[in-house]
Amino acid sequence: MIYAYLRQAPQSLLLSQQQKFILSFALTQLIQIDKEVIEYSAKHRPVEERGEFESFVHGLKENDSIVVATLSSLSNFADEAVKIITCFLSRGVTLFVASSGVCINQSTPIGDILPLLNDLREAQKAQSKHIGRPKGSKSYSKFDASYVKILDLLKNGQSVSAIARELQVSRTSLKDYIDSRGIKEILDSSFVSIDKTQTSEHTHDKLIICPFKNTNHITKG
Repeated sequence: MIYAYLRQAPQSLLLSQQQKFILSFALTQLIQIDKEVIEYSAKHRPVEERGEFESFVHGLKENDSIVVATLSSLSNFADEAVKIITCFLSRGVTLFVASSGVCINQSTPIGDILPLLNDLREAQKAQSKHIGRPKGSKSYSKFDASYVKILDLLKNGQSVSAIARELQVSRTSLKDYIDSRGIKEILDSSFVSIDKTQTSEHTHDKLIICPFKNTNHITKG
C-alpha cells in the first residue's frame, strides 16, 4: 500500500501545496497513490501526543510506502523525525520525500538522510529566530476547529452559504478561510473521503482521512 501523508499544522505548508509536491512526484516516478491521509492539528504537539498519527504508523505493514512533501510533514523537529524514520525502517516501510526526491528504506545510506535532517534543523533554528510566519504558512483561525466539518460538508456538495448558516458565521469570512486554506483545491484534485468519527468540532487534533477502520493505540510502558 502506498500512502500520501500530509500534515496541516501552524506555520507549515498548506495542504494544497503539500499535495502538489506529492502528486508531481508520483507522476514523475510513476507511483500509484492508494490512500491519502491528512493529519490536522490546531497547534504543534510532541509526536508522543499525536495519538492518531501513532495509531496510523503502528498500523503500517511491511512493504508499505509513505510519500510526504517534505520531511517536516512528519515533524518540525529533527530528533522526532529520526524517531519516526527509525520506526518506519523497523517495520520495513519505505519513505519517499517528494521535494528532494529521496527514497529512504533499510538499504539507504545514512549520508543520503543527513542532509534532510540538517535542513530540518536549520529551518527549526531560523523559525525560532524569525518573527512572524514562514512564507506559505497560515496562522491559527477560529475556523480551524471546524476544519474537518467544513471539508466534509463541501465534499458532500453543501454551498458556502449553507455551511455559513450551519456554523452561524459570516459567509464572507468563511469563504476567505476556505480560499486561504485551499480547501476546494484539495477536494477538486484528490480522492478525499472523510472519516466520520473524527468530525467533532471539539476535537482539535484529528486524522482527517484514516485508511484503517480499526486502529489500536500503542500502550506506553
